[in-house]
Amino acid sequence: MSKPCIICVAITGSVPRKANNPALPITVSEQIESTQQAFEAGAAICHAHVRNDDETPSSDPEKFARLKEGLEKHCPGMIIQFSTGGRSGAGRERGGMLPLRPDMASLSVGSNNFPTRVYENPPELVDWLASEMRTYGVKPEIEAFDLSHIHQAAIMNKDGRIPGDIYIQFVMGVKNAMPADKEVFDFYVKTVERLMPTAQWCAAGIGPNQIVLNEWSIAAGGHARTGLEDNVRIDKDTLAKSNAALVKRAVEICERYERPVATPQQARELLGLAA
Repeated sequence: MSKPCIICVAITGSVPRKANNPALPITVSEQIESTQQAFEAGAAICHAHVRNDDETPSSDPEKFARLKEGLEKHCPGMIIQFSTGGRSGAGRERGGMLPLRPDMASLSVGSNNFPTRVYENPPELVDWLASEMRTYGVKPEIEAFDLSHIHQAAIMNKDGRIPGDIYIQFVMGVKNAMPADKEVFDFYVKTVERLMPTAQWCAAGIGPNQIVLNEWSIAAGGHARTGLEDNVRIDKDTLAKSNAALVKRAVEICERYERPVATPQQARELLGLAA
């Protein structure tokens, strides 16, 4: 299999804290340094959240702007993807950074349960976020926590709310949402190929499911997400020393399956992004 595998590193997220792993990058300067190491290890996409000084989630566009500037300087060509997830803000606040024109932004097209709350993505907000992404030339990464989200992405692609070739990511292993189930994963892949045959797809596993989903995805010809947002450990007894350490593990899986790791330029070509 010669198709290059795009590795996305989710550097921080909204949930982990330094108490969980001291290597978690919180400040913008820490995030830039951690991402540069992951970039040099093979990551082509940086999926980014920002935090306040007390480690709580933030949607501050100024922090996103400083992060974007630093990543463009220290990780030339890397695809910058901002999160519009629900833990960082409420309502349209979640899309306040889109005028910064990152290459990509996450887009959840439906609601589902999370460990202690409902992850609300009402249709009006989904449509507004998609509209803002079209306005500012930001490519959505569809985050599918449920089968219905794949079908909704296909509908939005067909009617033009999400134009072009879809990039969709299966998120598995979130408590109270979709578990890491191989038959479900295989059905997700078949469903995407049936409904959106030109789509590129990726998979993310939470906690110990991270390496499981990395292997399933790479073996099946998809792309892979890793990073401290989803998993703070390299194994059940050992904390990951960095985001780069988790990227290196994904690279090793690619080598085992004879998948070349996509360069940023190759990733941009696969996703239809400007160089």
